[in-house]
Amino acid sequence: MSPLIRHLILISFLLITHPHPTTSDQSFISVLITQNGLDFIKNLLITKTVPKITPSPLSQIDRAITVPVIGNVHVVLSDISIYRFNVGLSQVMPRANGVTISGSEVTCDLSMKWHYSCGSSPFPISVSDSGTASIEVDGMEMVVTLGLDIREGSLKLSTIECNCHIHDISVDLDGGASWLYQGILDAFREEIVSTVEKAITKILKIEISKLESLLQSLPKQIPVDDLASLNVTLVNNPFLSDTSLGFEINGLFIENKTYTRSYGNSLQPPVHCLDPSKMIGMAIDEAVFKSAFALYYNAMFMHWTVDKLPEQSLLNTAGWRFIVPELYRKYPNDNMNLNLSLSEPPAVQISLQKIDAVIYADLIINVLEADNTIPVVCISLVITGTSSVQITGNNLAAHLKMDDFTMSLKWSKIGTLHMFLIQPVVWTIVETVFLPYVNARIGIGFPLPIISGFMLRNAEITTSDSRITVCSDVTYEELFDGIRVYDS
Repeated sequence: MSPLIRHLILISFLLITHPHPTTSDQSFISVLITQNGLDFIKNLLITKTVPKITPSPLSQIDRAITVPVIGNVHVVLSDISIYRFNVGLSQVMPRANGVTISGSEVTCDLSMKWHYSCGSSPFPISVSDSGTASIEVDGMEMVVTLGLDIREGSLKLSTIECNCHIHDISVDLDGGASWLYQGILDAFREEIVSTVEKAITKILKIEISKLESLLQSLPKQIPVDDLASLNVTLVNNPFLSDTSLGFEINGLFIENKTYTRSYGNSLQPPVHCLDPSKMIGMAIDEAVFKSAFALYYNAMFMHWTVDKLPEQSLLNTAGWRFIVPELYRKYPNDNMNLNLSLSEPPAVQISLQKIDAVIYADLIINVLEADNTIPVVCISLVITGTSSVQITGNNLAAHLKMDDFTMSLKWSKIGTLHMFLIQPVVWTIVETVFLPYVNARIGIGFPLPIISGFMLRNAEITTSDSRITVCSDVTYEELFDGIRVYDS
């Protein structure tokens, strides 16, 4: 089974959910697939899976029948193969116990070889003939109903119904005196119908069985970088309506190989999209961002040493001689660097059409004397700002704009400082060094829970009380001989 087909089937069935007992697990990202999204996946799935049915060799039919006067006739239908298959109409329908995918007005063409031999006591000489035949199937219906249980954070697939039903077929023979034997082969009509129905049902069940194995192997984490991953463990009751499917995932950032602490917020499903025609909606709770900040803070990742500035003279004590005279007097013409580190995880608050952020940081001024680094001053900063978010590929990225900041002296080895004199210098450092660095990092964003191969398109973002909602259409990206091809 090719990776492409696995992904197509996976993305379709990944969204199939049905109610199960409530658990106490917390969820901070909620995903809703609308009817348009389900139809897109269903159409893409049918387009990519029909080649699995054509060509398909079917079981040989070998049977003896008794014909008046002639006696026993041994008929063999061999090399039966489906070479054309077309689904006229199809539907995907959420149900109380899962999701039903149905196809109607299905037609297919088959080819086969036929052979017969007969002999009886009045006619001791054996008579045989052979040829080919074409079979047209008109009016087939297929129904697959699938359900999923969420077990230990993964999806467990169950087949509730899988069958097909053929209304009618026509058989045309070629070769030999075929016009004489049409009536004989018409006696095999029901057996041919049964063989085709069983073969297609078997193909569907084989693919579902392969999918079952694939679902169990799905990762529960999406890597973000070497330090962190996004916990995409499925939790809690799915969302289910007549026109949509959805599910909840944990969604918090975790340190690779180590889970972080839990948070107290919970989602309020379902996801609400202002444009109901969008295929998919995702709601990300602010606890997701808090978990990311806490993880990177605890990993000592939010520390920066600044040894280059647009105003390079500020990295020598001579540049501070009129701002902090005691610094220059004690360490004349010594080079300096600045150590900027967060003193606690950033705080973020998401409200209606607004995202507020507060960053708490310590700025330590170091003097470089010979091989020694001497910390001389520590200034506490509280930076307030607003953030905007956008979609970059399948990542949710952000950009921070500083609104204001306050500063206070935490400690000093060079006496009391006049903070109003230092403030313009620190403002310059924050705006020209710290913010560009932060925006370069958060501008990359973090991955949204989208299956590989699918891309968000024309995404719209809204913010409300404590969460960000992303509503989007999707396209499928396929690689052929190094060239990317997009389906929509």
